[in-house]
Amino acid sequence: MDLEELKQKVAAISWYHSIDLGNGIVTPGVFRTSDELKRLGLPADLGGHTVLDVGAWDGFYSFEAERRRASRVLATDHFCWSGKGWGTKAGFELARRALKSKVEDLEIDVLDLSPDRVGTWDVVLCLGVLYHMQHPLLALERVASVTGKCLILETHVDMLWTRRPAMAFYPGAELNRDPTNWWGPNVAAVRAMLTSVGFRTIDLVSEFSLPFRFGRAIKWSVVGRGGFLPTLAQGRLVVHAWR
Repeated sequence: MDLEELKQKVAAISWYHSIDLGNGIVTPGVFRTSDELKRLGLPADLGGHTVLDVGAWDGFYSFEAERRRASRVLATDHFCWSGKGWGTKAGFELARRALKSKVEDLEIDVLDLSPDRVGTWDVVLCLGVLYHMQHPLLALERVASVTGKCLILETHVDMLWTRRPAMAFYPGAELNRDPTNWWGPNVAAVRAMLTSVGFRTIDLVSEFSLPFRFGRAIKWSVVGRGGFLPTLAQGRLVVHAWR
């Protein structure tokens, strides 16, 4: 397709990921993927490694893994690709076509992951998925079953004032006005769950600092996105878990 056609197709899609499609065309995603990459600690060279992207949505991380020379990449999703949320699979399919990508795809729910269904993968990406799971420990068990070497996990966390493993439960739309957000584990709970499903080494790669959380809590309380103290206890966490 020519550039004008590509621009028109990009404009017709509601994007979550910001993806550089080349020739000055960047998808208008609401999520700043370039900033997130700095937090994830994704290896600069994935040459010789296979990568599974769980909850791929528009596929930014799948295509990034391919760009970093992964030998094979499989993007999986169900909730977004099935149209149950505000996202669809249209962004992924258009980006794959525009990038001339060889990333594979499979529509499958997280809880249906198994070695029989998808095989095992050297590196598994589970980014922004865990807190959307109604059964987070079971979800991690399924993810662990298909992880050959390393899991890169990024998640929302809560209850950061306690070192004891604990999780906040959001029965409604308390977190970010989104009813698909169910749980906010603290750092200790994330570590404990990963250990319980078989990961031996868990490295904390990044987390929101207290000054950052303090400033965000002030801002969000002013704009009505959450109370100061509850928001102060929340953040984001990236861990690398090794088999």
